[in-house]
Amino acid sequence: MPISVSKFAQIQQRLLLAEHEDEIASSPLSSSSAAASASTRRALQNAGHALTGMVLTNCRTGMGGREVGEFGLDTALSGSGRAKGASKDEDNTRLGVHGITVGDIVRVEEIASGKTAAKSKAGQDDEKSQRGIEGVVTRVGERSIWAAFGDRGKGKQDEDGVDELWGRKLWLVKLANDVTYRRMNQTMAKLEKLQESEHSQLIRVLFGHTAPSPLDFESVGPLEFMDPSLNDSQKEAIRFALASREIALIHGPPGTGKTHTLIELIRQLVQRKKRVLVCGPSNISVDNIVERLALHKVPLVRIGHPARLLSSVLDHSLEVLSQTSEAAAIVKDVRKEIDSKQASIRKTRNGRERRAIYGDLKELRKEFRERESKCVDNIVSGSQVVLGTLHGAGGHQLKNQKFDVVLIDEASQAREAQCWIPLLPASRVVLAGDHLQLPPTIKSKSSSNSDQTNSALWDKEDLRFNELSNTFDMRNLEITLFDRLLSLHGTGIKRMLTTQYRMHQKIMDFPSDELYESKLISADAVRERLLKDLPYEVEDTDDTREPLVFYDTQGGDFPEKSPDSNGISAKSLLVESKCNDMEAAVVARHVENLVSAGVRPEDIAVITPYNAQVALLSQLLKEKFPTLELGSVDGFQGREKEAVVVSLVRSNQDHEVGFLGEKRRLNVAMTRPRRHLCICGDSETVSSGSPFLKRWMAFLEENADLRYPDISEFTS
Repeated sequence: MPISVSKFAQIQQRLLLAEHEDEIASSPLSSSSAAASASTRRALQNAGHALTGMVLTNCRTGMGGREVGEFGLDTALSGSGRAKGASKDEDNTRLGVHGITVGDIVRVEEIASGKTAAKSKAGQDDEKSQRGIEGVVTRVGERSIWAAFGDRGKGKQDEDGVDELWGRKLWLVKLANDVTYRRMNQTMAKLEKLQESEHSQLIRVLFGHTAPSPLDFESVGPLEFMDPSLNDSQKEAIRFALASREIALIHGPPGTGKTHTLIELIRQLVQRKKRVLVCGPSNISVDNIVERLALHKVPLVRIGHPARLLSSVLDHSLEVLSQTSEAAAIVKDVRKEIDSKQASIRKTRNGRERRAIYGDLKELRKEFRERESKCVDNIVSGSQVVLGTLHGAGGHQLKNQKFDVVLIDEASQAREAQCWIPLLPASRVVLAGDHLQLPPTIKSKSSSNSDQTNSALWDKEDLRFNELSNTFDMRNLEITLFDRLLSLHGTGIKRMLTTQYRMHQKIMDFPSDELYESKLISADAVRERLLKDLPYEVEDTDDTREPLVFYDTQGGDFPEKSPDSNGISAKSLLVESKCNDMEAAVVARHVENLVSAGVRPEDIAVITPYNAQVALLSQLLKEKFPTLELGSVDGFQGREKEAVVVSLVRSNQDHEVGFLGEKRRLNVAMTRPRRHLCICGDSETVSSGSPFLKRWMAFLEENADLRYPDISEFTS
């Protein structure tokens, strides 16, 4: 049945607020500009979230008239900020260990001296110095940090603040990023307010008010593919997307060349004079497409803060193009004049002269913004393909820009509200992703748990509406647009890629049969490749000749534990996290055997669903093999390695499996390797968790190289 657009938007806003509040409550960082006490500053610095005793050392003009400031330690105070191991005579300007990285949002604020504090109490202090100014970190060095100001959508006040920091003692603190939340919420509010007469054909289709239009293959015409390496399923997905009038879903299981397919689709759209907006939920998902698309000389521009982009795509960024294109000449002279004025501030201590310079700078920046706005508009309007994150699509650079097609990659990892940022003005969309892998991470239980009938979030009308929308749970942020459209319109709006180029046949078989309707086919080049066949010298051993190994720890000798009972601090781990020291020893032994056979540590990944087990494995392996990749299953989505070792952890008398009950998480775990997958776990506990897990254990017992580790080998 059709879904109420306004009711859907209302519920999304409620869920987003609950999620945002939960993120704030669980974060040590602030999202506001409230002043902090000296003890708070010290605590934040000790935790790596702040730097104190700083001064402004340099200033220049960036894109949009934003000021970019360089901050280093005040040499008169830098003894306390000295890096660990550096003596007084060695270096007193290094920042030391901290957790501030490129792309972080920071607030720079004056550290009040006794005199300043007295003025503040008397109400004489400058308001700006009290609340600080907020910006984005653009560069981090051993001795300084650069940040660009005036880019958080909070007006122009921050753009005029850096000049006033000269000669003041400062501190920098990392802030929680609320930009994405605000844009999602604003977009849902706009969607809610739309009258039915204002609903576009796309909106009507996306909410089931009308069926998708018939495919228009006639308008596609004869199709000549530019990439000769495309397989049949990739070609069919491209034909389908070109013929769709409102929506098309491209389902890309692991290793099936989804990005490869999207590049051809974009090139075909460009050839047909279509204007395309390409978005993804993360910067890396977008940059991955930019890198590949740029090889084909497609006229494109990447929008987004340059601090958050890969260095390999910066030449295609709006910031660089606005400084190097022909259109950039109209702003260069103003930029030079601004930089000259800023340099003169440091040379004068006369208050009246400084105020006059500040006034000149304000006018120059206004002119700069006006000129650059024209420059940016010319660059964006002249690009057939514009690429940016989903929330970046809500920036001022795309205001009034029209696109024929919106393409969203990794749509199964994006919250639906994020997708609506570029979709609200759109007429046609292509979604690409894999709904059988992990959905977007949701922290709030009230935003992810469907059993919310007693929650204060919901009234009777909400619950009735949810019952009527019986194809999916409206009260769950984990439900993506990709999921919802499949439930709403069925598989006719989707095409699946079926040839996979990553995994050995034995590694692929179970996920293909259980999750992908037995449709996956291994490409000839990967079907039988093993570790012993790597393009460097690797011994032929019991491990390197096996694509699939299963260490079955059943019997109770390898029990799980809570992290605090194993001597590991639980403060930084999930409250419900688990670890298994005996299983970790088995994993460590297997990794050592692979490396001894010649497999390079950087070609191996060890993953587990539990953060406590990650910490334990790090203690055992990281020092010995620094290039070995260790992490959670969730964090490894989208990645691949030659060999992957998976520690399942759970082994208990109650046969509780926790995170392992989520088949999408296991799908990610078992589809990361190219040549070798090693599973370590208790088949008795795991097989009791669900029918899916029982079938997986049976498959491993039948098809893997089955091994039963002897506890005595790991306790001596």
